[in-house]
Amino acid sequence: MDRFLIRNNKKPNDGTQNSEPAPKKKKYDESSVKVRRYLSEYLGLGFSATKSDPVNAQWVLCGQVLANSFMKPAHMNRHLSTVHPSHVGKPIEFFERKQEAFASNCLEIAKVASVSSKALRASYAVSYLVAKQKKPHTIAECLILPALVKVSEIMLDTKTATALQSIPVSNNTISRRIEDIASDIVMQIIEQIKLTKMFALQLDESTDVSGEAQLIVFVRYQDCSDIRENILFCQNLQSRTTGEELFKVIDKFFAEGGILWDWCLSVCSDGAAALTGKNNGLMAWIRKKNPKVKWLHCIIHRQALASKRMNAHLHETLNEAVKVINFIKARPLNSRMFKLLCQEMGSEHQHLLLHTEVRWLSRGKILNRLFKLRLEVHMFLLEQKSAFSSLFENQDWVCRLAYLADIFDKLNDLNLSMQGFRTEELSLNSKMCAFIKKLEFCLKRFKETAEIDNLNTICDCIREHLTKLRDELVSYFPSIMNQDRTQDWIQNPFVEDVTSSSGLSDKLTENLIELASDRALEMKFQNVTVSQFWLEVKGKYKELSKIAMSALLPFGSTYLCEVSFSAMSLIKTKHRNRLSVQNDLIIAVSDIEPRFDNILAKKQPQVSH
Repeated sequence: MDRFLIRNNKKPNDGTQNSEPAPKKKKYDESSVKVRRYLSEYLGLGFSATKSDPVNAQWVLCGQVLANSFMKPAHMNRHLSTVHPSHVGKPIEFFERKQEAFASNCLEIAKVASVSSKALRASYAVSYLVAKQKKPHTIAECLILPALVKVSEIMLDTKTATALQSIPVSNNTISRRIEDIASDIVMQIIEQIKLTKMFALQLDESTDVSGEAQLIVFVRYQDCSDIRENILFCQNLQSRTTGEELFKVIDKFFAEGGILWDWCLSVCSDGAAALTGKNNGLMAWIRKKNPKVKWLHCIIHRQALASKRMNAHLHETLNEAVKVINFIKARPLNSRMFKLLCQEMGSEHQHLLLHTEVRWLSRGKILNRLFKLRLEVHMFLLEQKSAFSSLFENQDWVCRLAYLADIFDKLNDLNLSMQGFRTEELSLNSKMCAFIKKLEFCLKRFKETAEIDNLNTICDCIREHLTKLRDELVSYFPSIMNQDRTQDWIQNPFVEDVTSSSGLSDKLTENLIELASDRALEMKFQNVTVSQFWLEVKGKYKELSKIAMSALLPFGSTYLCEVSFSAMSLIKTKHRNRLSVQNDLIIAVSDIEPRFDNILAKKQPQVSH
């Protein structure tokens, strides 16, 4: 029993005198610690409540947690004034919005943590393909994933199919993934612009299917080896579409991305007053930031405007042709009967085309089709006892129709040749100059050709229209006919005597002569594009390369914006009229591959130590 007894007189082992026993330590009593309650007023200081027990205070901006014992207004004020002084005095509504954003971010991190890395990457890959193909976000959950599961069950095994079901592809998830991918693409473009510090803009504004005004901006910039052009952003305009409002949207984007207006060389747009106004247009506001910015009116748009006007006889012929087409196409029964007639006659085509005034190529297409099917149309109109049948019995009218079909076919060929990607102002001006010279050649041939019986009136009508068309094109393109040869060396620096009209300083002219005499560079010039060549010689001929790139960077047309609006009509339909189309459009029309590794790295949950 002695071992269970505690003896007070037990001697220490070291032989010292007996001492008083050490007092017992008081046991820690948790019930004696004061637990502080979280008050709603603390959110005004930037702190929300955690779900722990006891409750702690968590800063809504950085996520830092204060212990329960420090949950006092004095401690919170000190943290706010020392760590986050810029947020002192912010209203409670500000911190409420930040709390919602912080909670959403925590929820996203929790979801990411619960998904495997492969499933997460697959989710981003599917989202990218959905946006690239301009499909609804629900197609991944309703079609793509079920199809993958069924194919895996048939071709592989049930285990693989079960693993595929873990890929998150809900509607909201796809939307978030598309937003992340679009942000990464835009960030890559901004990073490249900051490196080169030289770019050109192309922009246009239009309304979508829901009536919202959309501003699309494209940018052309230098890459390491060539010129690249991509969509910079798409933004819906909340109020008016004035030049000031357009400038505010673009200027805000530049400020957030760290882009300077001093780097902008030119802006290409159509001739709308909101864009080109002298006092309140967009260009007036831009030139307040950079007076050296050059404005270019879309060359394709100018060509379409110049070709609209015609004399009274040809205009009447065009209107009557449209009426004939509408007589057949506007009635479903007539359209079906005309199709059967074309099939019986073995015609190359079986349908007429409707005219659309806003489309550049519409006139040429409908007139060519009508002229090719003129015999079938005449026969059908006779069967229907239509008054329009007399038009095809009039030789003058048929001749005017043939001329309109030919001239608008030529204009369509010119229009198509100027469309496309990576077209610069210099090449488009050359094509327009060639077309004007062809018109002058045709007029000269008309004067030389002998008069034909019964066709004098037609020849006069055609000659009048060709003369007016040439004059209109010259008025819309006055600089083309001036034969400015000072930039010929940019297109081909190896042309003989190109230095005589280069307009360069003596030092740069000497550099150009040295470059033009280099046989190795001449052979390289034959195997690369003009822009690639000038970027390759940038190291040795820096100033010449800079001048050349300044002439090659500007856009010549708004073709890219027109293509984007066509893509927008496929993405945002009447069934998806509430969609925010900006992120989907950026992915659909951009040729930049997203950096999935960087995106996934940002989505990994942050571990606090």
